[in-house]
Amino acid sequence: MATPLFTPLLILLFLSPVPIHAQQIGTLIPEIHPLFRTQKCFSSGTCTTKKTFLVTDALSRHFHTISDPSVSCASADFISNPALCNPDNAAECAANCALEGVEYGGMGVSSLGSAVTLRQYLFDGAEYRAVSPRIYLLAEDGENYEPMRLLGQELAVDVDVSRLPCGMNSAVYLSEMDLSGSRSESNPAGAGYGTGYCDAQCFRTVSWINGLPNINSSGACCNEMDIWEANSRANSFTPHTCSSSGSFLCSSEEECGRGASGVCDKDGCGLNTFNLGSPSFYGQGLDIDSSKPFTIVTQFLTNDARELNEIKRIYIQNGQVIPNTAETTDSRFDGISYEGSITQDFCTAKNSSDYLRLGGMKGMGEALARGMVLVFSLWNSEGDFMSWLDGLPNNGPCNATEGDPALIRARVPDVSVTFSNVRWGDIGATFTASGEANQKEMVTGGDIVAGKAVAAENRGTRVNVVAGAVLGLAVIFGFMASA
Repeated sequence: MATPLFTPLLILLFLSPVPIHAQQIGTLIPEIHPLFRTQKCFSSGTCTTKKTFLVTDALSRHFHTISDPSVSCASADFISNPALCNPDNAAECAANCALEGVEYGGMGVSSLGSAVTLRQYLFDGAEYRAVSPRIYLLAEDGENYEPMRLLGQELAVDVDVSRLPCGMNSAVYLSEMDLSGSRSESNPAGAGYGTGYCDAQCFRTVSWINGLPNINSSGACCNEMDIWEANSRANSFTPHTCSSSGSFLCSSEEECGRGASGVCDKDGCGLNTFNLGSPSFYGQGLDIDSSKPFTIVTQFLTNDARELNEIKRIYIQNGQVIPNTAETTDSRFDGISYEGSITQDFCTAKNSSDYLRLGGMKGMGEALARGMVLVFSLWNSEGDFMSWLDGLPNNGPCNATEGDPALIRARVPDVSVTFSNVRWGDIGATFTASGEANQKEMVTGGDIVAGKAVAAENRGTRVNVVAGAVLGLAVIFGFMASA
């Protein structure tokens, strides 16, 4: 990276209008949001194309002290150093830091038209390094998150998980983040730089929250709807409720954790068809063939009182509309009408106690009505090898070691997922009875490398992606050509 002609501090003094006690927007790397077209669909049979964008999370960026760009503000050393960070004044601490733009190719994110591909590992010329991308859907203004108000609506996403083995988790989910990214005088960057993240796990280990250092080990909490957590071997979808609306902080182990004092439901009320006794429904070569692309449609159905009473999953593959299987061998559901969807009775039978205590279906529906932010991510876990998602004997067909990230990196480092053709709107409006997407001029499926689409059937060759300016410029020029 070239050294700027002026120091970052001088540039900020001349150009930045933000208050002195605020996290700064850096000048070393420009922020160019990848264009990612989506569609809003209506019962009239029409869909409106939206020129939405993608933005990566704030803490995946170069986040440095203004006096020395080589010193990370995200490190524990910065927060614990009183010369850099006043532990009694978070805003003054933030004023010493600058949040930079990113080169999205170097973050494992490549998009074209209505498709985005996420990669877990990038080859830097010597080895594969993990990047674990997490990105959010930005509105057309490029400054705020797109509000997804899905109560009584449906969301459709085309997915290709054929290159995701055991232990990988490709996620599509909704988070009740503040739509501005919790923009404030102390956090002028806001959603345009990926700030404001929260979820129902309320992690207390996050170093910064809403543009301020997490001096008190707080957790950033909010309602969360996991639309899709999956690899090619297993999948689940799970709502998680919280005690309050919007984004809020928890401050103790009891509040941030599980149990009666917990302010959010960590475990959720999930539906995994393998876990319920239908191991032949989803997987490679099965009823939903994960070796090929397909569409997931998630419907948030309401009762006469306009309260959420059912979260329904539909698949579309090879022109066929396939409802989620209602097959189960779980005796807990013998006394209820189980039809392959999540309902209050389903969650009661599962004894999803925290979910029910914190609002259940009604609470989840209220969050969906207020508006949530769409999130895409790809990750794996050294702690549990993702066995809660795909591990034998209960959750999937994967053995105890297949999901080890070290094995994945050594054997199949070019793991990736492609999400495309995101559509949301009225029930039944995002697809037709013949299984066709109700959309026009949308790029379909495939892998995206440096701004160019690669057909799904030609994806067998390993792609070594070298992070850096060359790839970043290639992706940028790809966006310009497609705009």
